[in-house]
Amino acid sequence: MPASPATDPRARLPSLDRLMEQQQLDVLVDQWGRRTVVGEARDLLTSLRTALDAQSRVPSAPELVAMLKQRLTGRPGRGPRPVWNLTGTVIHTNLGRAPLPASAIAAMAAAAGSSDVEFDLESGGRGERDHHVERLICDLTGAEAATVVNNNAAAVLLVLNTFAEGKEVPVSRGELVEIGGSFRVPDIMRRAGCTLVEVGTTNRTHRADFEQAMTATTGMLFKVHPSNYAITGFQQEVSITAMAEVAHGHGLPLAWDLGSGSLVDLSRFGLPREPLPSDALAAGADLVMFSGDKLLGGPQAGIIVGTGQAIDALRRNPLKRALRVDKITLAALAAVLRLYGDDARLLSELPVLRMITRPARDIRLQAEGLAGPVADLLGEHWEVAVTALASQIGSGALPVANLDSAGLAISARGERGRGKAVEALQHQLRQLPKPVIGRIASDRLLLDLRCLDDAAALLQDLEGLRTP
Repeated sequence: MPASPATDPRARLPSLDRLMEQQQLDVLVDQWGRRTVVGEARDLLTSLRTALDAQSRVPSAPELVAMLKQRLTGRPGRGPRPVWNLTGTVIHTNLGRAPLPASAIAAMAAAAGSSDVEFDLESGGRGERDHHVERLICDLTGAEAATVVNNNAAAVLLVLNTFAEGKEVPVSRGELVEIGGSFRVPDIMRRAGCTLVEVGTTNRTHRADFEQAMTATTGMLFKVHPSNYAITGFQQEVSITAMAEVAHGHGLPLAWDLGSGSLVDLSRFGLPREPLPSDALAAGADLVMFSGDKLLGGPQAGIIVGTGQAIDALRRNPLKRALRVDKITLAALAAVLRLYGDDARLLSELPVLRMITRPARDIRLQAEGLAGPVADLLGEHWEVAVTALASQIGSGALPVANLDSAGLAISARGERGRGKAVEALQHQLRQLPKPVIGRIASDRLLLDLRCLDDAAALLQDLEGLRTP
């Protein structure tokens, strides 16, 4: 017998409009937008009306809000969220690569309205967007000219398509790398309209291999810095100087994909030296490509430096417009580039360099200060210990160079179910208002503190953590 309207629990559910009046939903509306929250609330009420029967308890308004929040939390699409990067990887591809300095963030906000991105204030006519950063890039690299596209893969595509479409491009087998997301150099060469010619072997390539590969259909020589792996032992690569001699001897350009693209000599900070764009240009490369959001410490961008003639050819390619960057990127890149040339300011203001050069003893002191408060938050079922860790730079930069670091090792007490308990804790950390991202090893959750610049703010976020 159906329940009467007076006793039917479905009748006691609030209407959609009444539910949306709950003040606690304001945060969700700010995060997701009113349209999305209303749609999810409607679906929630519909599902409850289907599931409830005469014996069911009707959720209270706070419970409905909590249910709605849970439904939205597991749903993608609200836009990128800030997270705590405690993975031990400084330039983490999945976490946005280089964190930007405050000056770049301020420059992005200032440029968000109307700006002179393609307007010449002197003549009153159309301007060239590259000019906002070209002088800064050339001063730092010694290049004649420079241009910027939306990432380094785009830079490689543009260079190959401009100079070698329909032609052959010899590349050493030891440099046919795959980087994140299954992106492979041979694949982008095909998309650029080039024919890859593999020369040498995986571990040894000689100048004679390139000489023998030159034909009437060769368009250019191309070198790739294998920044995401290293070959050791019995190995040989052809220097950029020798490659330039081969290319120029046949009247062809030489391009070098430097990948992570450091603008400072990292050996000054006790790290292995990465080749600089200025090194490549001085050795004879006509074009050098590198990322803006890796060791350079700026926004996502592909920076191309080289001779004036070569850069002009890139600008004439119709692909250049399709691959160009916007005003926000240009503003951030210019702000980051202005930090270079002043070592003290660079180390203090550029997050990437500050993080990779941070002394391990400072990180350990921070870990010792956090261990007690974190243990108190987690409760008696968890053990929190300070531990030595090895960080890495990430995003293909110096793949075999580890950075001495420290952090917290969190493990569940007891012998059974430790692995599952740690996985559950890791999931809870990812559900915090500002998610905490660590890594699991040997049934321990490791929080590497190399990238932590505000311990008090982290503890405040961890207040929302609830463990079984």
